[in-house]
Amino acid sequence: MELKKQKEKSLKQINEYRNKVLDLEQELLDSGVCYTGDELDKINPLKHSFGDGCYIREIFMPAGQVIISKIHKKLHPYFIMRGKVSILTDEGVQHIQAPYSGITKPGTKRVLYMHEDTVFITVSVTDKTDLKEIEDEVIAKDFQDPLITKEDLDLLRNEK
Repeated sequence: MELKKQKEKSLKQINEYRNKVLDLEQELLDSGVCYTGDELDKINPLKHSFGDGCYIREIFMPAGQVIISKIHKKLHPYFIMRGKVSILTDEGVQHIQAPYSGITKPGTKRVLYMHEDTVFITVSVTDKTDLKEIEDEVIAKDFQDPLITKEDLDLLRNEK
């Protein structure tokens, strides 16, 4: 029973984080001091590559920037090839310096601060090559995405 309470508390903390980061993102968008769309892409150039069954996305992010990521809906690896970055997720803050590799879990939405110019790479399993189709496959529109809420339910159900 104690394990179930811990998992329920963990789920509550995750949801609190999600709500706070969504509020922060909306506040920044409403302030008009942040970049989005093409403006953001000019400052943070992207490089797209494809391999057999995978899509590799590389982004350059200049020092001094705060970036709020999209919501990832699939488990996938990421690599920090250059730079120094602090990353806030529902698991807390990580201070990372390149080279570094990690795994992104479904439902992850990050707040990143670049201490140095940073190169960040993600790899997603897909046979698609159209960027819009890939984004639809790997990025959630919100935290209600079935792939993400399934992770939340599994957190409560698994009594390992």
